[in-house]
Amino acid sequence: MKITLAQLNYHIGNFARNKELICNAILKAKLDNSDIIIFSELCVPGYPPLDLLDRLDFVEKCNDTVKEIAGECTGITAIIGSPVINNNKEGKKLFNSALVLSEGEIVFSAQKSLLPTYDIFDEYRYFEPGKKFSVFKFNGLRLAITICEDLWDEQPFENEFEKKSLYTISPMEELAKQKPDLVINISASPFSYSRTGIKADIFKNKARKYHLPVISVNQTGANTELIFDGASRIVNSNGDIWRQLPYFREAVETFNLDDIIAGARPSGDIDTEPIELIHKALVTGIHDYFAKTRFSSCLVGLSGGIDSALCLCLAVEALGNENARALLMPSRYSSEHSVADAVALAKNLNVKYDIINIEKPFKAFEEDLAPLFSGKEKDITEENLQARIRAVLLMAVSNKFGCILLNTSNKSEAAVGYGTLYGDMAGGLSVIGDLYKTDIYRLANYINRNGEIIPDNTIVKKPSAELRPGQFDTDSLPEYRVLDSILYQYIELQKPADRISGEGIDGATVQKVIRLINYNEYKRYQAPPVLRVSSKSFGDGRRMPLVARY
Repeated sequence: MKITLAQLNYHIGNFARNKELICNAILKAKLDNSDIIIFSELCVPGYPPLDLLDRLDFVEKCNDTVKEIAGECTGITAIIGSPVINNNKEGKKLFNSALVLSEGEIVFSAQKSLLPTYDIFDEYRYFEPGKKFSVFKFNGLRLAITICEDLWDEQPFENEFEKKSLYTISPMEELAKQKPDLVINISASPFSYSRTGIKADIFKNKARKYHLPVISVNQTGANTELIFDGASRIVNSNGDIWRQLPYFREAVETFNLDDIIAGARPSGDIDTEPIELIHKALVTGIHDYFAKTRFSSCLVGLSGGIDSALCLCLAVEALGNENARALLMPSRYSSEHSVADAVALAKNLNVKYDIINIEKPFKAFEEDLAPLFSGKEKDITEENLQARIRAVLLMAVSNKFGCILLNTSNKSEAAVGYGTLYGDMAGGLSVIGDLYKTDIYRLANYINRNGEIIPDNTIVKKPSAELRPGQFDTDSLPEYRVLDSILYQYIELQKPADRISGEGIDGATVQKVIRLINYNEYKRYQAPPVLRVSSKSFGDGRRMPLVARY
């Protein structure tokens, strides 16, 4: 029996495009003489459709599209993901379903049972959990069809507070009672650099536990802040990865089930380094955000610092140098090497750049505010003025030329509020907002792996906002090695203050950092969407009250 895996890049609500992708893959599978083709979770509407699922017309469009796809399933069977109306008198309006299509009809359906409500997931808001478990009989085989979390009931978590299992039922345990021959898992699993190995282990452990081959099909591409890595896998009954599809790239490949059962063979693209995956993820995130919002060009405020340099490099790779431009806005406090480094980077990337010195508008604001500020010492107010002047200039260029402003704040800065609201926090998309500063350096060095693109001076110099004479980040923050360790333990691992430890970390510093994190929640609430590459990014994945005192 031949099986085809279809790892595709779907667009939420773009039914015509999604249908075309699915039907083209079905045609390819037919040409390969495949018996069955497998697509990912909610591939018909795209994932995650969020509150579009509350619209009856949206769900009806899903149903109509399923029927149209079923019409293409002659001489081949397809497994697709789509919402299905719950006709029972009780429960939520919809099921998250895997539908089996054959000869123009829906011949079988499986409903997702385990509905995640942690991190960025809120599936119980929309779906009723499935409570019935049946295998699908196909070509003499019994297929256990599961949807994402249904096979992840034993996943480990980074947070020591969370239990090993979040659920009281195991769908696979129920299906195992019916003696299946093969496990199929369709998913829409977002990328997280710390969990790629964990995801692979989930499938390997299930294969070993039940002595069954496991086929997982994940989507790729990005929708707003969520980036999907693909990496669909075939695991044999020994728990060995027999084949893995590429990261962050569409693929439609056909395999012989007898070969899968026969044993393992080496598969490429498994042990990719985390920093390489982060790089691919961010490029994918930028590219798809622009493609799916129908924008083509971007703007970066280039300071000569490492954050804006990295953002411009990623944007050029995602969109092409002809679709990226930079604006340099030096002030009286900008060093000569910062301007020179920014110009050098723009030239290395062959990107159009312009220079506007902000001295004139800054002086005008100072003069206009002088009577009001009489007798007051200069402080952060004047620093923020410079950042907000730059934001006004950037948004003017963005409006005039129709290019989206990319925000260049990193996660370390966002965590402790080291940014100006309506200033350098401006932008339509936060490119590196889920990367700590220490990872920014790693990624910059990766960009330069084959030669200098980002000027070396940009990477090695002490980071500074250059908003006052002799200013450096370490004037108000711990060195980033220490800060990032505290942030990771507090944000990702959710450790209490007294359990945060490490080299150079002391109790007073921990308390200061935590106060800054909690105090600046209001800033992050107003920040642009952040491309998610970690297990706990700012935004929908971390919901904190603005008025809490804890």
